[in-house]
Amino acid sequence: MEKFRVLFQHFQSSSESVMNGICLLLAAVTVKLYSSFDFNCPCLARYNALYGLGLLLTPPLALFLCGLLANRQSVVMVEEWRRPVGHRRKDPGIIRYMCSSVLQRALAAPLVWILLALLDGKCFVCAFSSSVDPEKFLDFANMTPSQVQLFLAKVPCKEDELVRDSPARKAVSRYLRCLSQAIGWSITLLLIILAFLGRCLRPCFDQTVFLQRRYWSNYVDLEQKLFDETCCEHARDFAHRCVLHFFANMQSEMRARGLRRDTADRDPEPPVTPGPQDGLDGSGSGKAHLRAVCSREQVDRLLSTWYSSKPPLDLLASPGIWGGRGGLNHRALTVAPGTRLSQHTDV
Repeated sequence: MEKFRVLFQHFQSSSESVMNGICLLLAAVTVKLYSSFDFNCPCLARYNALYGLGLLLTPPLALFLCGLLANRQSVVMVEEWRRPVGHRRKDPGIIRYMCSSVLQRALAAPLVWILLALLDGKCFVCAFSSSVDPEKFLDFANMTPSQVQLFLAKVPCKEDELVRDSPARKAVSRYLRCLSQAIGWSITLLLIILAFLGRCLRPCFDQTVFLQRRYWSNYVDLEQKLFDETCCEHARDFAHRCVLHFFANMQSEMRARGLRRDTADRDPEPPVTPGPQDGLDGSGSGKAHLRAVCSREQVDRLLSTWYSSKPPLDLLASPGIWGGRGGLNHRALTVAPGTRLSQHTDV
């Protein structure tokens, strides 16, 4: 159980590992879907190309959109691109790096489907059987043009009476399958060469810009994640204090109306309400920055300011830079030694 817990914490704290896992999962699902798909070409001259190309390109498009939806960084990238500048400038290089990372992971499953379809050859044969040049095959010499087009449209359907046990059908099908597999293996080789060159040549260039963009892209993702966690923590603490405050007020109101039944030899205990610095877990000083926001107007002001004016990336900056004119002060949080921060801070 300890190993599973450590593994779960690693995936939870590393967005890159989670996205790589989702990418591999989508690729495995793609292989399973294609292997279980029942391919049935219509064998009609007007619909063969539409069916074959649709089956070759439509599922990859759906898988590409699923990859974008499953990747959390795609949403973070759009938010970083569309957010107001405020006190933090936007770096186009970071947005380009995040876009490249998102597209690379989202394209994995569609490429797997396309390569499987090309290496299998059924979609290619169905889509281009009617486009084959009849002069390349001697068996069509005695046929009229209309008979040739009808025969070519029936090539994907080997059980059809018109082309059953026909050498011409086997020749055309074999020709298209060889062409499809040649294209599939060429794309595979090209992708492997590009990946090899990218991995081997990258250390030959200056890594400063790459490391900076990678760091700040991880920072943007982790910052939003930590903000969401802190908002959940504040909402829980705020709701707990509101409930305690409600019960304390009800106790006072019941006592004022004489609804409290107390014995003569026992005085009622005064209501205990949480102080402004008392935390739920006894660490009041650690939650003082959360308990300072204690009304709906302040919460709305905080969320609006976070969206419209992100704090500057300088913890030593003057509080007036971000919190002037009655706004929220941006201070460097002082953390006592031994205080454990969130697990989402490893970049």
